[in-house]
Amino acid sequence: MISAQDNDLLCRVTGDATMGQLMRRHWTPVCLLEEVAEPDGAPVHARVYGEDLVVFRDSDGRLGVLEEQCPHRRASLVYGRNEEGGLRCLYHGWKFDVEGRVLEMVSEPAASALSERVQHRAYPVQEWGGMVWAWFGAADAVPPFVPPPWAPRADARVSIAKVLLPCNWAQVLEGAIDSAHSSSLHSSDFVPARVDGAKATAQLWLRPSTDKAPRLQVMAAEWGFRYAAIRRPIQNAATHDYVRSSVFVAPYTVLIPPNDQYNVANVNVPMDDTNTAFYFIAWGHPSRTPETETWRRFLRQTVGVDLDERYRPLRTHDNRFWQDRAAMKAGNFTGISGFPNQDLAMWVSMGPVADRSRERLGASDLAIVEFRKKMLEAASAFGAGGPAVGTGALAAPPGTCAFQAIVPKSADWREHPVAPVWGEPAAAGTFEPSYAVKA
Repeated sequence: MISAQDNDLLCRVTGDATMGQLMRRHWTPVCLLEEVAEPDGAPVHARVYGEDLVVFRDSDGRLGVLEEQCPHRRASLVYGRNEEGGLRCLYHGWKFDVEGRVLEMVSEPAASALSERVQHRAYPVQEWGGMVWAWFGAADAVPPFVPPPWAPRADARVSIAKVLLPCNWAQVLEGAIDSAHSSSLHSSDFVPARVDGAKATAQLWLRPSTDKAPRLQVMAAEWGFRYAAIRRPIQNAATHDYVRSSVFVAPYTVLIPPNDQYNVANVNVPMDDTNTAFYFIAWGHPSRTPETETWRRFLRQTVGVDLDERYRPLRTHDNRFWQDRAAMKAGNFTGISGFPNQDLAMWVSMGPVADRSRERLGASDLAIVEFRKKMLEAASAFGAGGPAVGTGALAAPPGTCAFQAIVPKSADWREHPVAPVWGEPAAAGTFEPSYAVKA
């Protein structure tokens, strides 16, 4: 458990909150590129660190991320006309370009010089990895954009499922780095099988272990940490271990151990203190990484089926995430379909901000404890005038990635060679689960 004061320091990101100011020293995902793919298309609302934004692509294809409220009378620019190189407010016709400069003030006299004195708040923008990124730190200290570990190269396929969640970013991220829960919560979708490592099929992920109580070990780093969940493999258990090594990249990214086809990650962007934009990502070689719609169907995160048009889940705490108790009696562990929906039910049920002062942690929570320690120390150091964790010399090195492998018991997982899954598809195999799980 942590104190209520530390819980506040960890979770709060809006206004002058230390954690939010730390995060503003990173390029931050704002929305998906698919939301603003069309020049002169409909503007999009986004919310990051408690700031309401409007995102649009102008006639020339340039992206703009502006403060949502018009500087004139504070009406929302999300309703604006996106046309002829700028975004025009409906209320009085003021028009702004992607850099926040006033192009027209049709409600003002022709001789007025007001337009020369108004500069609307705009943020530096970058397109990469299927996302719109913006810089929310000081305008005179914009660092170069560095591709994230989950989209390190332009020729990678990056497929993203986006969900807007009514809970704090930290409890979402803690779920992502908690390797122990997958053996229970996801046991009907990530099933034990007699395989030589994690595998992906069109319906399931397979793992070579039935062990539900992994031994956890952590390797700290300036930019976050690596940790290993070590389990008994189904085969050769006397001589080998099954290692799943996840990576936390501060402040809000988790690299999840891959399967044999593609790499997996998630990014957890605070919209404010009690809402989070959760991005679940598959990436890798285009020939073996699922396309976006296939990925979303696999996860049960399809817009119009599982989510509304603004990426809000139709499964909610009020409707019990469409839990099927008959399916549970028939053998399904949770009765909730889709990996992330099972997680969402747990995260949202904790409340808008989990009360960590009332927890009772165990040995399986080592990574959770390390995350809290890392980010609380990072916030304290930043508040005292130090650099933001994960920036500059404190950034994760190129090639940082997760891994999973069956290794000899004599091997040290910290020294295991790691590289992202890449290359042409392996030959399709026939995998036999060690027990049957009904859908």
